[in-house]
Amino acid sequence: MSASGDLLHVVEPDGLSPRRARFGRAAMWGAGAILLLVAGAQTMQALGHADLGFTTWRPTLYAWLLWMTAFCWAQVLIRGEAGKRLLFVLPAAFFVGSMVVFPLIFGLGIAFSDWNLSSPDGRRFNGFDNIAQMWGDPFYWNALGNMVWYVLAILVEYVIAFGLALLLNAEIRARRFFRVAFLLPLMLSPVAVSWMIGKSMLEPRFGPVARLGRELGWENPSFFGSPEIARLTIMVMDAWTFIPFMMIMLLAGLQAIPKELQEAARVDGAGGWRGFREITFPLMIPVSITAILIRIIFKLKLADVIINVTAGGPGGATDSVTSFIFREYRDRSNVGYGTMLAMVYLVLIVVAMTLLMKAADRWMRPKG
Repeated sequence: MSASGDLLHVVEPDGLSPRRARFGRAAMWGAGAILLLVAGAQTMQALGHADLGFTTWRPTLYAWLLWMTAFCWAQVLIRGEAGKRLLFVLPAAFFVGSMVVFPLIFGLGIAFSDWNLSSPDGRRFNGFDNIAQMWGDPFYWNALGNMVWYVLAILVEYVIAFGLALLLNAEIRARRFFRVAFLLPLMLSPVAVSWMIGKSMLEPRFGPVARLGRELGWENPSFFGSPEIARLTIMVMDAWTFIPFMMIMLLAGLQAIPKELQEAARVDGAGGWRGFREITFPLMIPVSITAILIRIIFKLKLADVIINVTAGGPGGATDSVTSFIFREYRDRSNVGYGTMLAMVYLVLIVVAMTLLMKAADRWMRPKG
């Protein structure tokens, strides 16, 4: 078929001209200059260096929308057909960036401020005072130390989840029923779990578990009275909720292993433990690392069970960083200091997860 007959696949020349490209660049840089001017003026007013009559940050928002529109239009003027193809990606990229960049900048502004909602003075810039306060705050460092224990508990959760996955992967009676039964805790909200177990079943006076403890000779059963028992109880409640998540990922990995490989190992004389050690477990390493990394991400956000059951007590023994920051906001109305704690915790999470993923990638990379 001739090119004239196949009009669907005919691409017309862009017909770009230097004048058109210069106009596109001028529109893009002009809108950027307006954005910088408006944002700088509003920032100067927010810091108290000028009074320009702004009441909200809407002018900066409008200037940002103007710059995004000018940028997209400029790509078409400068690149032609390639710029039109970029229009399928740029709006989504700008939206995601707006949802990340602007809250982050606003959060940094609050983090370097003295802003207590109960104070009549309102918000004022205080430099690095919040960092100095955080450095000398023993309760924050105690919460970070607790997070180390909570994250280390994932290793125990992994062993239990792997055992359950092996059990459910075997040819046992009522296997489908047990699969659904073991997934039930994952279907419950952590808030519901905290009230159902922490506030009801483990209640020291009338809870059924406490009554059973007294029947077995425990004179004063208290699951949240001592720091060690309270921390262990929180770990068990959180593990009961999320072990099914790791179990289902590991079960999917086990079912992906070819049965012919396991049967060939049995023919070669590999028993149960040897087959698991030399075949099943090495093949499950990528799935295991993925499950552990995702579980660490969930664990770093641990707060709801602690807030509802112990509120960080006794004496901060069960506090996670997230629950401690929540109480800084709710109980002390300390918005500036709480935001600084959250920003520092965000940096720690990003650094830790980056190092963990790099180590996992290096470990899973084939040797030689």
